[in-house]
Parts: sequence; structure tokens; C-alpha cells
Amino acid sequence: MEKFGAILKELREEKNLSQLQLSRLVDISQSSIARYELNQAEPRLSDIRKLAIFFGVTADYLVGMEE
Repeated sequence: MEKFGAILKELREEKNLSQLQLSRLVDISQSSIARYELNQAEPRLSDIRKLAIFFGVTADYLVGMEE
């Protein structure tokens, strides 16, 4: 799941959102988002789902399983 952090950061930056702004919009802590982007933590399935819905992508895309 090493692509997850880079994909998350790219999607967040495309929307011109800070980590804090995104955290408030999807109800995931800012520290979790930072750890995900730095590949320092594995995302919870519930967080993957929230982020996929928010960004309008599939969970597979978000975790780097599809292009």
C-alpha cells in the first residue's frame, strides 16, 4: 500500500486543501492524514472509504491497485 500516501497527497493538493482542511471535511485526524501521506501508517478501511467517497475515486485507485 506504499502508493496510498502519494495518491492521497496528490488528490488533496489537486483540491488545494491543507491536511487540516481535509481532516475536517472527512472526519479523520490531521495526524493520521500526515502519517498516511508519509507512509508511516496503514490506513484503516473506514478511512479509505471516507477518502474514496470524498475524492470520487474507487478504493482500489486510492490504494494504487488501478490507474
